[in-house]
Parts: sequence; C-alpha cells; structure tokens
Amino acid sequence: MGKFHIMDHPLIQHKLSIIRNKNTGTNEFREVVNEISNLMAFEVTRDMPLKDVDIETPMGTAHAKELAGKKVAIVPILRAGIGMVDGILHLLPSARVGHIGMFRDEDTLEPHEYFCKLPSDISDREVLVVDPMLATGGSAIMAIDALKKRGAKNIKFVCLVSAPEGVKALEEAHPDIDIYAAALDDKLENGYIVPGLGDAGDRLFGTK
Repeated sequence: MGKFHIMDHPLIQHKLSIIRNKNTGTNEFREVVNEISNLMAFEVTRDMPLKDVDIETPMGTAHAKELAGKKVAIVPILRAGIGMVDGILHLLPSARVGHIGMFRDEDTLEPHEYFCKLPSDISDREVLVVDPMLATGGSAIMAIDALKKRGAKNIKFVCLVSAPEGVKALEEAHPDIDIYAAALDDKLENGYIVPGLGDAGDRLFGTK
C-alpha cells in the first residue's frame, strides 16, 4: 500500500517559498526547482537496497555498504516535469530518463497522452515519475497507467506542490504508489492549485 509523504525538511521548505514568490524570475525559479528536486531525491531513495562489501582503506579493511545495483528511471511528465530531472540526476547520474507527454484540454481539464518514450528495461527499474504540480491528479494517473501498461511495477510519484483533490484521486486510482510532495496546499480553483505557485511550465520556461 502506498503512502503520502510530505517533505518538511527546512531547506526544502525555505526553497519552496522562493519559487512560490511571484517576483522570482525564470532563471532563479529553474535553479531552485532543481535544488528542491535534488533534496527530495535524497529522501525518495531512502529505501534503496544495499549490499555488504569489503573495502581496502589506507588503514585496513572496512566492512562497508554499496547500492545493490538498483536501476532507476526518471520519467518527467512533459513539459514541466523536465524542470525536476537534472536535480535528481545530480544525485543518481546513472539513472535513465524516459518521457511522457501530456496536454490538458483547456475546456474539460482532461489530460491526453501524446508522447511516451521509455527505457527498454522499464520493468526492471524503480521509476520516479516527476511533475512539479499534483493538481487534479489526471496527468499523474494517466502517466502511471501508461507506465504500468508498458511493464513498470515499482513506481513513485514526486511533485513539489499538491492539492488534496489530486492526492485523493491518485491514491484511489493507484493505491500502490508512494507519493512524495514538498507541500499539500489548500484546494483547487479552475484546475490550478491555490495558493500554489502559478503555472510551473510557464515559470520554468518563460512562456505565458
């Protein structure tokens, strides 16, 4: 059974305040999103398996630990999810990156998949689906549907800001998925998280 995790580390909360600020410009917004993603990845990977190894130090033999070959895939939901990839890759440089493209019908607010390109061994990897916002939950649900249909089994969803409606929808659709967020905000209004941080894609890429 999946769980909902709020990342309340002081550094994450401080940096989240920076990107919430409407006066934060595109360059700083992009940099801080990557910094938060890097910090969140530290916690998201807490349960990665380890194996025992013997290491020769200058002073003798150390009975130590190293990662037990767990393979990871980072799958951003286009387009805003791209803004979180580099921060996670900094911590997990050997991870593969897939992409799932979603667009939202502005009238119905329903998501539609238009692109999906994943590592061929996606079924063997721990998959981190990333998107700055978990609003209605529609895009996250559809992205995870697409991943499961293509064989992914071990999936986590990582976002910066979430709405109660989106968390509930995702938990109901995919009760096996762990959800990681830096914040749980008040509500949705017209498909946008309030107070949120605006349109993450527009703020990351300088579009309107």
